[in-house]
Amino acid sequence: MPENIDARGLACPQPVILAKKALDTTEELTIRVDNIAAVENVKRLANSQGCRVTVEEEKDKTWTLHLVREGGAAVSQELPDIVCDVAEKQEGEPSASGPCVVLISSNAMGQGDDELGQLLMRGFFHTLTQLDKLPDVIICYNSGVKLAIKGSDVLEDLTELAKAGVEILVCGTCLNFFNLTDQLGAGTISNMYDIATAMTTAGRLVRP
Repeated sequence: MPENIDARGLACPQPVILAKKALDTTEELTIRVDNIAAVENVKRLANSQGCRVTVEEEKDKTWTLHLVREGGAAVSQELPDIVCDVAEKQEGEPSASGPCVVLISSNAMGQGDDELGQLLMRGFFHTLTQLDKLPDVIICYNSGVKLAIKGSDVLEDLTELAKAGVEILVCGTCLNFFNLTDQLGAGTISNMYDIATAMTTAGRLVRP
């Protein structure tokens, strides 16, 4: 029998954490959630755990997700982390190893005049697309999620970065707070578990 979890009303990242714990001990899981951010987070978890996932949307803004581990795949004890081989440090090289993670906590760059800050942020993202060495991950949270929605001044640059292989994580709780979940234009709806993992495994954190 599949394990059943009712995660409606639970704040991020509780639904995905409960699902992960259940998948540590079962091959089949049914979980109910009440926001699209949780749907996307559980789907990402399913993919990382080798599970087939189907989603049923109900009339009362509730989604039921069915996860089945395919082929009896082994149960992973951890969510997948970003892993980077650590090479021996050479003289003159930076000591940091691991991915470069850019943190975007606002839709404006720096403190002071907001109009100037937004102009600087547009320039920053366009410049990123021109660099030979791109960041590995961009995390948008708080009002920074506004940069990833449809109509954003930097949406074209974010889309180009995503196509180039940059992972763009957009805080689902923040999108919900600003009522912008259905307007996401670039990146993947994420949760605090994945965001914290990306931050703590980073070789470099960049916050413009």
